[in-house]
Amino acid sequence: MADHDLTGFGKSTFTHDGATRRILRRGTGPAVIIMAEVPGVTPKVLEFAEHVADAGCTAVLPVLFGTPGRDANPATAGWPGTARTVASTMWQVCVSREFTLLATGRSSRVVRWLRALAAAEHERCGGPGVGAVGMCLTGGFALAMATDERLLAPVLAQPSLPLPWTPGRAATIDIAPDELAVVRGRCEREGLRVLGLRFEGDRLSPGGRFAFLRRELGDAFVAVELEDGAANPRSPMPPHSVLTEHLVDEPGQPTRQALDTVLDLFREKLLGKVPGTAA
Repeated sequence: MADHDLTGFGKSTFTHDGATRRILRRGTGPAVIIMAEVPGVTPKVLEFAEHVADAGCTAVLPVLFGTPGRDANPATAGWPGTARTVASTMWQVCVSREFTLLATGRSSRVVRWLRALAAAEHERCGGPGVGAVGMCLTGGFALAMATDERLLAPVLAQPSLPLPWTPGRAATIDIAPDELAVVRGRCEREGLRVLGLRFEGDRLSPGGRFAFLRRELGDAFVAVELEDGAANPRSPMPPHSVLTEHLVDEPGQPTRQALDTVLDLFREKLLGKVPGTAA
């Protein structure tokens, strides 16, 4: 897949607490904040944003790291090019104080900025609230953002922090205990649902992490766990990215069904539509 020139996406910036970042935007309707995985806003992430826009929402993509539109898939960029891109992005992340990679019981500082962005986009786009999708490195951000009552549809796609290098880190997620308690309270009082996606064999997003979320959130945590064989076989990477690199965008495919589950959540919570109907 070639690099994406960002045609069809509006460009702006958002500033909060002294930090200014670029924003890409597509569509109309209630906002969905889409936080990309490493190495950034790739063409596949932009394709997912197009699905969100086609569903009737405004896809809002903050550029947290990387070069938007660049395709880092080894099939296109070659393994040396992919390695350089990923290494450069991870260097940005590691030297930043905005991301918590290893510590348990902590939310990343960038979540405060993301909550402010979600509030601003709700004001801009209208609707009952906003949605949020975090992927891999940013997966848990969507959970931590749900302390704000305006966030009605959090989606955790293969959440990978804290990096699961020890059993303890593999059995938790990057959110502070007090913030998790707020989200749990929203689930109990408001019927908030938290959607999680992963491949069963994904070591970056281990099963223990989803078991932790089941214990903490009960039935409010809806887990979609796919067999590794459902991943797009044309991807040279091990099964990981449910909504992007490993999506098989064909009717009846398990990854496409997972994508439809995400879009139905947005339609229900942000557009007031009943899943499975034309309403």
